Amino acid sequence: MDTQGLIDALRDADAVKFGEFELSHGGTSNYYVDKYVFETDPASLELIAEAFAERVDALGGDGETKLAGVALGAVPLVAVTSVESGEPYVIVRKQKKEYGTGNLIEGELEAGEEVVVLEDIATTGQSAVDAAEALREVGAVVDRVIVVVDREEGAAENLADHDLELESLLTASDLLADAPDDVDVA
Repeated sequence: MDTQGLIDALRDADAVKFGEFELSHGGTSNYYVDKYVFETDPASLELIAEAFAERVDALGGDGETKLAGVALGAVPLVAVTSVESGEPYVIVRKQKKEYGTGNLIEGELEAGEEVVVLEDIATTGQSAVDAAEALREVGAVVDRVIVVVDREEGAAENLADHDLELESLLTASDLLADAPDDVDVA
């Protein structure tokens, strides 16, 4: 994977922002990685799909590894990675639908299948843990989560507590290596 190329693509897309931002877990940060910017930018999306596919292939992906994306943020990522890698995927909702089929997991999944969870940004990693647990409840084998950016704020430890390994394409340290002096990683 071309780490610097991905960093440049995210910056060129203006996905890395500086200021005061509230994060989904309630904390604040002086930088923000806007997943919706990089997930809607074709150049960034292509690089992410290629990098995710490389990681999945390194795991022995051969059409037998299922990918899973957490709704809503990781859906574009898992879809393009599926096309790039040839691996099928499912979507894990944060809660069951209250209409139609009422599914928590959309797509075909059978007990015993190996699943790799793809995510956009990992801060605490809780949404990835929740997705992995939902997949495990229906019999999937899940031990790995791959994210675009690890903010290095405890996600790896939280995932490890749930027998999940975190792998990231980039870390906050990578992305902010030449950020303004007043920007803190973590």
